[in-house]
Amino acid sequence: MKGHLLNELFPTPPEPAEYRVLARKYRPTTFSELIGQEALVRTLSNAIKKDRLAHAFLLTGIRGVGKTTTARIIAKALNCIGPDGNGGITTEPCGECENCKAITADRHVDVLEMDAASRTGVNDIREIIETVRYRPTNARFKVYIIDEVHMLSTQAFNALLKTLEEPPPMVKFIFATTELRKIPVTILSRCQRFDLRRVDSALLASHLAQVAEKENVPVEADALPLIAAAAEGSVRDSLSLLDQAIAHGEGKVTAAQVQEMLGLADRTAVFTLFEALLSGKPQDALAQMGTLYEIGADPVMVLQDLLEITHLVSRMKVVPALKEDKSLPEVDRTRGAALSERLPVSVLARCWQMLLKGVEETRRAPQPVMAAEMVLIRIAHAADLPTPAEVIRGGAGSDTPAAKPRPSVAPAPMMGGGGGGGGGRKTATAPALQEEPVDMPMAYLQPEFVQDTLPSVQSIEDVAELFNQHRAIVLYTEIRNHFRVVSFTEGKIEIEATPELPGDLAFQVSRRLSEWTGRRWMVSPVAREGAETLRVREENAKARMMDEVTAHPLVQEVLTQFPGATVTGIRKTETEY
Repeated sequence: MKGHLLNELFPTPPEPAEYRVLARKYRPTTFSELIGQEALVRTLSNAIKKDRLAHAFLLTGIRGVGKTTTARIIAKALNCIGPDGNGGITTEPCGECENCKAITADRHVDVLEMDAASRTGVNDIREIIETVRYRPTNARFKVYIIDEVHMLSTQAFNALLKTLEEPPPMVKFIFATTELRKIPVTILSRCQRFDLRRVDSALLASHLAQVAEKENVPVEADALPLIAAAAEGSVRDSLSLLDQAIAHGEGKVTAAQVQEMLGLADRTAVFTLFEALLSGKPQDALAQMGTLYEIGADPVMVLQDLLEITHLVSRMKVVPALKEDKSLPEVDRTRGAALSERLPVSVLARCWQMLLKGVEETRRAPQPVMAAEMVLIRIAHAADLPTPAEVIRGGAGSDTPAAKPRPSVAPAPMMGGGGGGGGGRKTATAPALQEEPVDMPMAYLQPEFVQDTLPSVQSIEDVAELFNQHRAIVLYTEIRNHFRVVSFTEGKIEIEATPELPGDLAFQVSRRLSEWTGRRWMVSPVAREGAETLRVREENAKARMMDEVTAHPLVQEVLTQFPGATVTGIRKTETEY
């Protein structure tokens, strides 16, 4: 009575409902709920329908694409008995029977899930081997799911080999890994492998929109593509970022909040920065970088955005149809298309290389913003330098015009908030480029107008003579002694792979030929019989000449008059008439 009175006076507060993160709440439970893995779903569904199930599966892919989730769905599909308890193996687990519920809750006695990252030793595998011989307790199959299987030790892999090759009929193994190359080939050969793909950004954004709708969260349309791009094809990462964005925006997700949360820069501002760089205006570029940094943009992310724009413009340059691709954002389509019409591939390739190196420097630097600014200064300075094609054009001859300044791009006004380059200076319109760009092939090619000034290589004899002219005596000798030519075309030489062929000879010859001739050469050893070497060819030619000379009547007469005499050498002389 006393206790009852106390409970009425001081009632126990209800326990708060446990919050489940979106990545767990919306985890797929059937094959139909997996997104972006159509090939995997089709193959497994057909195998289940035709009763052609392998005894071991290997699921590989980046983090968060559904490897462990797929393993659990397979386990449920194998052991589902239906709501009435009379079902069989199915492609659509019911989720209501005891087996499905127990597997979902990770408490089924016949479905063992092991994390190889924390249990790497051979003793852990021996525990599995010892239990394999016993029949399942409640389920149809005993299923062993080993996550991050590449973390197992070599001894553990070896202990698993025999059991994995000939397991009991009621046992299935499912391995999941993000590092396929670290798994021994002996394990790979015993498994049916499935590669889970990165999920396309558009499909990922659509999935996030459905989740947000179910959660009754208002989301701006421009915010979801930003989250999908940051997730890099990982469904789990995208849901975690959406969860974070909902908390950051207090129940509402906007593009500006996502940019602030991820440290991203406004796309229009990055295009303005890109144009300032390729215009050779470091002051405007640094001012724009300072503006982005002040609003929270990460310097590394800014450089990565510049890399992405460089890649986009380069693709539009070589694939003009991308300019009309409606899946691209409007700013990418309009400003990217304009830049692709004005910038040559040589300038874009140089910008790509400098940015690629700059990203690594910025990541390692103690002050990333300073490192990023130095990268921008280098790129802006290089914008004033001529391309290799322009240098060659300027020095090709006295009657060739000197290299003209490289075409420049003036930055367009920044839209969508934020100041323009040059400390907030307003620009009415973006002027057109000053001149047509120089069309330059890839870096190892030269323009056609200087081809006649470079050495011509049409045969292996020309190759050897070129090395002789450059006094590369060691390589010249090895070419004469070891090159058995299988085929010879311009830019490509195939030689017989003989045991005496030096290991790096083909690489050294192709590198020197590309350097001296101004065009790319590839020298490849192949497993086919080639012609005789230059040295053998010359020796055979000398032997034939010796036989011809010795058989000449005058020489025979001399040898007859002088018994014991022999022909020791042949020397050509020029006779003037």
